[in-house]
Amino acid sequence: MTNTENVVKCDRNLGSVLGKGSYMKGIVFDIQRFTVHDGPGIRTEIFLKGCPLRCLWCSNPESQKLHRELAFYPLRCIGVDKCQKCIEICPTNSLVVEGGMLQLDREVCTDCLKCAEVCPSGALNVFGRLMTVDEVMAEIMKDLAFYRKSDGGVTISGGDPLVQCEFTLELLQRCREKRLHTCLETEGHARWEKLEVLLPYVDSMLYDIKHMDAKKHEAGTGASNELILDNLKKIASEGIPLILRTPVIPDFNDSEENIRATAEFISTHLKPAVRQFQLLPYHRLASQKYESLGLEYQLKSLRVPKREDIKPLVDIMGSYGLPAIIGASE
Repeated sequence: MTNTENVVKCDRNLGSVLGKGSYMKGIVFDIQRFTVHDGPGIRTEIFLKGCPLRCLWCSNPESQKLHRELAFYPLRCIGVDKCQKCIEICPTNSLVVEGGMLQLDREVCTDCLKCAEVCPSGALNVFGRLMTVDEVMAEIMKDLAFYRKSDGGVTISGGDPLVQCEFTLELLQRCREKRLHTCLETEGHARWEKLEVLLPYVDSMLYDIKHMDAKKHEAGTGASNELILDNLKKIASEGIPLILRTPVIPDFNDSEENIRATAEFISTHLKPAVRQFQLLPYHRLASQKYESLGLEYQLKSLRVPKREDIKPLVDIMGSYGLPAIIGASE
């Protein structure tokens, strides 16, 4: 299959208007260097915006929408008595002063982002940056020596990189040209054709199994798990090494019944391809991000599990012969 044919099978929600090849632009919301939890060795991790799921516990709410977004941190404002640049430049009058404090009316705001461009304190910030493939590769190549010494490489994450499939494909192909180890982190909720074109350029995958019950999965994420599990079986049959993950969410998926159902599914359909299974303890560290985006964090009162709460779940997985560990917090 030629590169052109590959691209045709990916969604064109970005590539057709934002360039081709090395000049194609994607929307990146973070680049983390020297990561060690999302694939082997020392890695550079590229986080792309856009996700088809809406997990109630999502630790990166800024990753969900496929566009750049305005974040507002009112406590960072140096004071409207000292600066009103944002108010002066706002074309929709969505920034106002109430009680001496700056307020943002998101119902009026159009995310033009002009206010963030002039804000001197970071009270108004932007989640998401347009970057070309060349620009992302320049960041990746800064740590080439560390990849070689640690058998590390590049992890493309999100959001879900399948949403920006065309951009992800270009990045993976460029990494392959540089002989860099590649890891793709995905939730797998996409047409198989989108995954299929990426797999020839992927050395390993990080993949979530959030719940084995389709209805409960939909209640927690906004979508059924049927497509996700079907894609996972196909990936395993392709021989791609898998690092599987379950974010452990109290009173959602931490029951013995669900963990055993997960272990049985893996043992039946995936086991030869599985290199590791990670149980990721839930945390509430993203609550400030939700506030900055004007979103309500629905799990604010949910208890945070301790490591001793996770250990019995690891033992259950181990009883099925699975290489389970307690991973970094979800």
